[in-house]
Amino acid sequence: MTPTRLFQWSVGLIVVPVLLFVLFISIFGWNWLRGPIERKTLEKTGREFVISGDLGIKFAWPAPRISAGMVTFANPAWAREKQMVSADAIEITIDMPQLLRQNIVLHEVRLQRPTVYLEQGNNGKKNWLLDVNQQDEEMRMRVDRLTLDEGTLGYDDVGDKTSIRASLSTAANASDVVFSAQGQYRGLPLKASGRGESVLAMRDESAPYALKVDATVGRTAVRAEGTVTSLLKFSAIDMQLDLRGESLDQLYPLLGIAFPATPAYATKGHLLRSGNTWHYEKFSGRIGGSDIAGTLQVDAGGKRPAMKASLLSNLLVLEDLGPIIGSQPGRVEQAARPGATKTVLPDLPFKTDRWSSVDAEVTLKAKTIRRARELPIENLDVHLSLRDSVLTLDPLKFGLAGGQLNAVINLDGRKNPVQAKARIKARKIQMARMFPTVELNKTSVGEINGDFVLAGKGNSVGRMLATADGKVGLVVGNGEISRLMMEKVGLHIWEILELSVTGDRLIKLHCGVANFGVKAGVMHADALILDTAITTIVGTGTIDLAQEKLDLTLNQDTKNTSPLALRSPIHVRGSFARPDIEVDKGILAARGLGALALGMINPLLALLPLIDAGPGRDSDCARLVRDARRIAS
Repeated sequence: MTPTRLFQWSVGLIVVPVLLFVLFISIFGWNWLRGPIERKTLEKTGREFVISGDLGIKFAWPAPRISAGMVTFANPAWAREKQMVSADAIEITIDMPQLLRQNIVLHEVRLQRPTVYLEQGNNGKKNWLLDVNQQDEEMRMRVDRLTLDEGTLGYDDVGDKTSIRASLSTAANASDVVFSAQGQYRGLPLKASGRGESVLAMRDESAPYALKVDATVGRTAVRAEGTVTSLLKFSAIDMQLDLRGESLDQLYPLLGIAFPATPAYATKGHLLRSGNTWHYEKFSGRIGGSDIAGTLQVDAGGKRPAMKASLLSNLLVLEDLGPIIGSQPGRVEQAARPGATKTVLPDLPFKTDRWSSVDAEVTLKAKTIRRARELPIENLDVHLSLRDSVLTLDPLKFGLAGGQLNAVINLDGRKNPVQAKARIKARKIQMARMFPTVELNKTSVGEINGDFVLAGKGNSVGRMLATADGKVGLVVGNGEISRLMMEKVGLHIWEILELSVTGDRLIKLHCGVANFGVKAGVMHADALILDTAITTIVGTGTIDLAQEKLDLTLNQDTKNTSPLALRSPIHVRGSFARPDIEVDKGILAARGLGALALGMINPLLALLPLIDAGPGRDSDCARLVRDARRIAS
């Protein structure tokens, strides 16, 4: 056979089968393939695949296009819904080179009026995995671009307490899809609506997808508008975000990151994501009655999310920090009202089980601080560090009454109960500004210095103090104080009457010293002294932090002779919320009986038991200050 003849036979062997195949398709179409496709799908997945409409194929290497009408693909037996996918029509473009490697990659999928249900079971099975047991992560379809016409989408995850149903419709411009959704997300009720492009770039790492969402999850409201790149990975996000809710700690089920409990909040800012890093930039808003602004960053690429935040407040309402320190807003004011039975010390438990969800470095600066009961506090500057469930505030400092309060606080949440340590230094606090509502203090002078070193354990601030060991010390020196107040403390009846007529005036405050040793939550007065020009007051007793009880006795030593003085100890008892101050009735009665007996002899002698000659000299304040110089340094 000649070469020419051989070539003609070779061409014929190739062309003739092709021509016969084309002739067969032109007569019978592609529907004859429906049966083999359905049987092969059942064999590979264990799930029924049915093509009730016409099947069509357009060859184009390397991505042929397949279309089919009235398609259903069943769910496995364990799923809630009978069908995973059903659609009036479907059109797909297959990556043939990937298919030859046994990878199912679909460049494009178009679904007309689809109903799609995705579900994850308690045992880790996922209905979108195509192996018989729905557990092989390699056996899944990879879709690059998805176009959805009007239809329904559903997602269920029993273990995550999530069940969502969404409906889709084509927008008036036919290039967008309008959606609405409802159900529950991680156990919280969900409602959402929004708009997105009709073509979803599922895996495209370069084309941003325009999206607008308005949703509520539980009591948290979210409004976002911008772009998302790769809807499967969220590899890049650029959106304007409005966020509001009743408390920041309600974000934990949504984000898996622990935020502190707060009053109601609302923020607006710019949300960005690049790789594993999220940024919430230049946000502003309010938490309770406080304004807040700053930048927040979360790096999700490590062992746990790492958060950094820089926050600024021009006006911080102190009560808004109540939940953060374990107290309800306004707690102290409520407890102090007559008839109140509530405790004063914060007793709201810390949620330390969430501390391991994030590492955090947060700074907060507040220029002006306001409180319902006015206290002269300003310029708050705090740095919070949370590492491996250990929370540290270092520094925690703010201006107080013209002075400064500096603290370092450490809470070890790895242990139950929480182990707490606190070191607080008070320096140059002006007594007049500390008690601005006291009339005479408006012109008083004098500085307060102090140290507090405490360690305790408990899951609330109240329990930590109830178990605390340590020491507390305060020194006041070189000041002036109301004479009327000191005469009342000294129970000098004559001088009280005199000053009530002539008016109050200031007297010299030589010094005040308060040193307490703290053991198992009980403060024992080692030194409790207030020395003025007319009276020295010496206190003894205890303060029980666990029971919130006072048991102090104040004894007076008068320096000047008083024609009429009761000279009785004063007892300070009762609870923190309702202290009870009273004179010693027994001693008063004894003095009164003595005056009555002398009066029977001579009426003038009846005054002798009530006359206090006083020690005639000042107390040794220098020695008291030397003993406490560590505090005043």
